[in-house]
Amino acid sequence: MTSVNDIRSSFLGYFEKNGHEQVASSPLVPRNDPTLMFTNAGMVQFKNVFTGVEKRDYVRATTSQKCVRAGGKHNDLDNVGFTARHHTFFEMLGNFSFGDYFKEHAIELAWNLLTKEWGLPKAKLTATIYQDDDEAFELWKKIAGLPEDRIVRLGAKSNFWQMGDTGPCGPCSEIFYDHGEKYWGGPPGSPEEDGDRFVEIWNLVFMQYEQFADGSRTKLPKPSVDTGSGLERVAAVMQGTNNNYEIDLFRSLVGSTMQATGFNGDPTTPSLRVISDHVRAMSFLIAEGVLPSNEGRGYVLRRIMRRAMRHATLLGAT
Repeated sequence: MTSVNDIRSSFLGYFEKNGHEQVASSPLVPRNDPTLMFTNAGMVQFKNVFTGVEKRDYVRATTSQKCVRAGGKHNDLDNVGFTARHHTFFEMLGNFSFGDYFKEHAIELAWNLLTKEWGLPKAKLTATIYQDDDEAFELWKKIAGLPEDRIVRLGAKSNFWQMGDTGPCGPCSEIFYDHGEKYWGGPPGSPEEDGDRFVEIWNLVFMQYEQFADGSRTKLPKPSVDTGSGLERVAAVMQGTNNNYEIDLFRSLVGSTMQATGFNGDPTTPSLRVISDHVRAMSFLIAEGVLPSNEGRGYVLRRIMRRAMRHATLLGAT
């Protein structure tokens, strides 16, 4: 079995081998972006690099970024524990190009890692593209050999990525893994797309524009690449499950939660998963100096803590 730690190391090592600087995760509280409550994606620490405001001594980078999505635009809190793949805290694997390579090499790097390095079956993979991105359509056919019916055109809601109301943005191309017929759900773009059969495991964002508060948009000085792959989702695929809460990391947390609450029932009980997820978010936020309060980031932490405590009570803890 490939552990979470193995997958993280393998991802970062692969991109380092392909000329990327391995950069440490930035803090959960963004230092360079007052528009965000928490770091919610790998590109946050590179925002000023994408817009040309900041220069780095490298043009390619790779990270495993700590992320929280429990407040503001990206808020998954209410889904946590009741779906197979939502979290308040998670790690986002990513590779970035700052005006170096663009769509073709980004697709090539992703495809080779998934199918050659990690050995995922090509027949299990589907790509989506922004509806007008004919270039990406042709590249997926050329590089991956995907048939046209497994390159799905979708609208801006699914395949045009923005970090927030302002900042770098652009069309994107998502890679989905098919967990098989034993799970309900359809491919992206179908009426059953919200099922658990087809799961997005990687998003390749082609940064081409900067969005401003007045709704206007200009081209970036240099087209760039920002990708994000959920470590927990990839681990589920590599460990033969479609549920993030069944990977090695969460099995340990669920077991500890059962011991702490004295609950001896079904280990798939949603309350166990809520607590296991929320303990991670609480720990990382408190470690970075966020404390429970009645406003802002502290209020989000307080909500997470209260929700975890409520579910502990539902399990019988006093």
